[in-house]
Amino acid sequence: MTGSRPAASFTADDYRARMERAARAAADAGLAGLLVAPGPDLVWLTGYAPTADTERLTLLVLAPDRDPVLVVPTLEAPDAAKAAGAPALTLRDWTDGKDPYEATAALLDGSGRFGISDNAWAMHLLAFQRTLPDTSYASLTEALPMLRAVKDTAELELLAAAGAAADAAFEEIRKVRFGGRRESEVADDLAGLLRRFGHSQVDFTIVASGPNGANPHHEVGDRVIEDGDMIVLDFGGLKDGYGSDTSRTVHVGEPTDEERRVHDLVREAQEAGFRAVRPGAACQDVDRAARAVIADAGYGEYFIHRTGHGIGVTTHEPPYMIEGEERPLVPGMCFSVEPGIYLPGRFGVRIEDIVTVTEDGGRRFNDTSREMVMVE
Repeated sequence: MTGSRPAASFTADDYRARMERAARAAADAGLAGLLVAPGPDLVWLTGYAPTADTERLTLLVLAPDRDPVLVVPTLEAPDAAKAAGAPALTLRDWTDGKDPYEATAALLDGSGRFGISDNAWAMHLLAFQRTLPDTSYASLTEALPMLRAVKDTAELELLAAAGAAADAAFEEIRKVRFGGRRESEVADDLAGLLRRFGHSQVDFTIVASGPNGANPHHEVGDRVIEDGDMIVLDFGGLKDGYGSDTSRTVHVGEPTDEERRVHDLVREAQEAGFRAVRPGAACQDVDRAARAVIADAGYGEYFIHRTGHGIGVTTHEPPYMIEGEERPLVPGMCFSVEPGIYLPGRFGVRIEDIVTVTEDGGRRFNDTSREMVMVE
């Protein structure tokens, strides 16, 4: 998420603690260090987001027994020095015409294995492999999937505020007219409301009406919403550097008995998934609990995605609530619980809340009604 800004409340000490924690996690994973390129990991670790992600190398180098170093182009060094986490690291700049890989290589174990940002440019990784042919690399998601997963108190407060802002947007959007308008027009209204309630970045505003609702990731289009349509609303983005993501399904006019039944079923599944959240439970237990409700009612083949994903400085990140993920839930983890039923060519229903694990269960960050909502 280059360009996204962290909340101003984090201090250099906060970032120092995160970098130390990341370096320890790297050592525990058998890595010689971490190479962090511009993106959400760099923002989370240092508070720095370059104004543009270019071909010039910017890289945070973390190693267990060394102070953190941020390698930056000289022309961007003044901006990097203003980052909230800058006092907790050493800046090493390089000028055009010099080889940044040779300069960075002096900071690295020439035969080590490093974790590297998933979004690092291939040209940079290949250059390191040429410069240090005995090194090897693993993506950060593969090597340290839980690096950002457990949130501290300040992060939880920011996620709760983002959820409340998304809830406020829903309470307003349900008041607007849907029938006779294009999906894209309602989506524009929704994006405006997210910004009105404090989002600096809108990542998605899905408005999937009628048969489009059967596509979980429907791209908003020019379909005119009709009376009798079920409409899946899925929207979110970043507020003060932390994400929101919620889904509610509304109906234009009175729904049919089947539409009510399917909506009630998804609501029951979402509640079952939420009630499965507790410390020590496996991520897959949340998926299983929600999925069982839908499968037992005969709609299992129409629930076609995982039950949830993590959220933090990005709107999608580990952990994932999916079959096969046996990682235990830990207090401070935050993720979506979002079961759905999608009937091809007809309609879809999805209900989604962001949830955090507490010491004795779970807490929702979204509190708008999960009942069927009728709109005009």
